[in-house]
Amino acid sequence: MSTLPCTTLSLPHPPNPNPNTPRTPTNLNTTPTTLFKSLSSSTNLTHLKQLHAQILKTNPDRSHFLLSKLLLSSFPLSPSLHYPLSLFHQIPKPQTHLCNKLLRELSRCREPEKALLVYETMRREGVALDRFSFPPLLKAVSRAVVLAEGLEIHGLACKLGYDSDPFVQTVLVRMYAACGRVMDARQVFDKMPSRDVVAWSIMIDGYCQSGHYDIAFHLFEEMKNTDVKPDQMILSAMLSACGRAGKLSYGKAIHDFIEDNNIVVDSHILSALIAMYAGSGSMDLAQKLFDKTSVRNFVVATAMVSGYSKVGRVEDARKIFDQIVQKDLVCWSAMISGYAESDQPREALRLFSEMEVSGLRPEPVTMLSVISACSHLGALDQAKWVHSYVDTNGFSGALSINNALIDMYAKCGSLERARQVFEKMPRNVISWTTMISAFAMHGDASNALSIFSQMKLANVEPNAVTFVGVLYACSHAGFVEEGRQIFASMVNEYNITPKLKHYGCMVDLYGRANLLREALEVIETMPLAPNVVIWGSLMAACQIHGEIELGEFAAKQVLELEPDHDGALVFLSNIYAKERRWEDVVMVRKIMKNRGISKQRGCSRIELQNEVHEFLMADRSHKQADQIYEKLNEVVSEVKRVGYTPNTCNVLVDIEEEEKKEAILWHSEKLAVSFGLLSAKKGSCIHMVKNLRICEDCHNFMKLASRVYDREIIIRDRTRFHHYKHGYCSCKDYW
Repeated sequence: MSTLPCTTLSLPHPPNPNPNTPRTPTNLNTTPTTLFKSLSSSTNLTHLKQLHAQILKTNPDRSHFLLSKLLLSSFPLSPSLHYPLSLFHQIPKPQTHLCNKLLRELSRCREPEKALLVYETMRREGVALDRFSFPPLLKAVSRAVVLAEGLEIHGLACKLGYDSDPFVQTVLVRMYAACGRVMDARQVFDKMPSRDVVAWSIMIDGYCQSGHYDIAFHLFEEMKNTDVKPDQMILSAMLSACGRAGKLSYGKAIHDFIEDNNIVVDSHILSALIAMYAGSGSMDLAQKLFDKTSVRNFVVATAMVSGYSKVGRVEDARKIFDQIVQKDLVCWSAMISGYAESDQPREALRLFSEMEVSGLRPEPVTMLSVISACSHLGALDQAKWVHSYVDTNGFSGALSINNALIDMYAKCGSLERARQVFEKMPRNVISWTTMISAFAMHGDASNALSIFSQMKLANVEPNAVTFVGVLYACSHAGFVEEGRQIFASMVNEYNITPKLKHYGCMVDLYGRANLLREALEVIETMPLAPNVVIWGSLMAACQIHGEIELGEFAAKQVLELEPDHDGALVFLSNIYAKERRWEDVVMVRKIMKNRGISKQRGCSRIELQNEVHEFLMADRSHKQADQIYEKLNEVVSEVKRVGYTPNTCNVLVDIEEEEKKEAILWHSEKLAVSFGLLSAKKGSCIHMVKNLRICEDCHNFMKLASRVYDREIIIRDRTRFHHYKHGYCSCKDYW
């Protein structure tokens, strides 16, 4: 056993008011009987120490007996147990029962490892351990999480024959579970001839804490078949496990069990029920229970905030958030994360500023949400500020933070800065994968494949997510043969079973390359049922390449899986309009109207001087709207001189040609780039984020605008980045 620091004792002398006169005994009666009574009635530690001095001075022959009483009297008067432990080391060969009482107190204190000091002394001085010694010792091991010492103590219990004692067995189960050895805990548990509710609770909780939820559920069912009835602690643990494992149906069954057996729903069970329903996205049920709580536990309130955020109901999350008087860091982080994940990045960043003003210092998980918000926003200046904040506040050493920074810079259009972070940091598989995905989203397949090769040379084994990034890069650059080879190596060399995302990448790879039959063959032969995303990829490829019949089939497959899919309905409407099948167009639009489905409006964001400006199609809400439209007219005139002609083939409504031209010139990205040319410094790069795939006309427009105005224009659309410079795009017109 490792050596623990020993505690020493410094005894105070009774106060002597006059240093020139010799010290005289106090007026305390120093007979053993009187001292014993005084020890029993003592109410403060100072008085005990005075009695201690008297014992050592006047009763050396009886000091062992009196010191033992002094030790017992000191427990309630010394919360740190520093003084009792010091006393203990002065008692030669203390009796077992005295040691056990000290062990029990130490196992409960803030520093449970001190109990092991007593254990060492007992072993060194030959003090016998009995069946009452092991439970507090093993409890201390559990709390201090020192497995090596626990194994030694277990061995001694076996040697002395106490391993069959039910109390020792129960605490052994706790010790192994607390130290992460849940299988060892189960071995002890299975050998127990009888198990009370505490033993069941410890074993079930051990499985829950180690993430073995299915085994915990099975054990709970086994327990229900015994005479032992689950208590509130077990039920709370099971409900929490259901929430973490996403087992809503089983959680509901436990809720029914509680009601059917008239079990009192205490605050623990109620909190666990709310957290379970909120964690599973059943917010109506969670809200119903939440409304019943008289005292609003902020932990439960935070679970509600998180639950509403996960299902996209951030307004409801914010209402509860605003009701919490004393918000802790977890609560702030949950709300910031909610905004970040619900595509409201500006609100997330604004709330982060409020949190800072409140005086709370963020933790890494908070910073990950802030970085995620910045990634969604796509604003490079904001990204630089966040990176500076990370460095200044000591987060730069966290691997997860650095991985997130790579992704943030990539999504804000700066591959150079993403690469700088990557080169300076220690890397894991996530770091390499994130860098590969960064190049992929910018259409730079060559560099993505180069990083993939370096990753293998560094002996970092790619995982399933890595291959999604590499295949994505191949699909967006037209690297069909490379994509085929990489998919084959994933299966044959790395034994990774393809998932839907991998098959989706292959469908996209073939579809973009106009190998539509190959794309369909992948769908028809894959061992998994194709989802909306896979059929949507084929549908989009058919739209790009004008394959009406197959596109219509793909769109109908999408609608089979998701009847209210706006993209598929709009696609059908568009192909019917192209063929002038106006009756079918009316039918589709009637379906959309009746179901309340509308085409997602195009929206473009541009950041200038640390402020993000947002534009919709034909938007006139901006305070500089008149100047922006004037600038747009100028830009249109300039690009027309170098060959631009509005491409109205994608305006699929039955209106006059001139109206179509006007409609296409008012797309949100054209307004945003006009504002950028109007307001940004001459020669500076213009960064934009578009929520939809950029249309063919806007793509042409941006190429020519970059040439006429000698500006680099970077646009992140829904699927990738486009870098426009000198009249060319980084996608090489392959998108």
